[in-house]
Amino acid sequence: METIYFAGGCLWGVQAFIKTLPGVKFTEAGRANGTSNILEGIYDGYAECVKTAFDPTEVTISELMEYFFEIIDPYSLNKQGQDVGEKYRTGVYSEKQEHLTEAKAFLSERDDYDRIVVEVLPLTNYVRSAEEHQDRLAKCPNDYCHIPDELLNKYK
Repeated sequence: METIYFAGGCLWGVQAFIKTLPGVKFTEAGRANGTSNILEGIYDGYAECVKTAFDPTEVTISELMEYFFEIIDPYSLNKQGQDVGEKYRTGVYSEKQEHLTEAKAFLSERDDYDRIVVEVLPLTNYVRSAEEHQDRLAKCPNDYCHIPDELLNKYK
């Protein structure tokens, strides 16, 4: 089992989508790569993200990136759907350099590489979101989500 973190706007929809993907074994809503002291409950600079545990014999980083690109606008800086702000930026974070290398290779192979604003960075810190945010769309299916229903249900 390996772990990678995807930030793609509001984490509710991102988690609902990612947990349905082939090879994904576990997801957790959280925040990554912030600049403030989380012990004080301040999340400056953090990106809403989904911690994603996957089986690398079943799915590759490139395949996960391909799925991820189905639900994000990779050209939109700090905005996905109606969600605006730094915490809604798009990014891929990992503690494993080979994950980052593969994610960067995926981006660089695209014809529109020079327009993409998706961060690919080492994971510097992570905090799990409160229980009310875990699997939020399963608990409250009518809550707002920037990801269309047909994509949320595509791989179920």
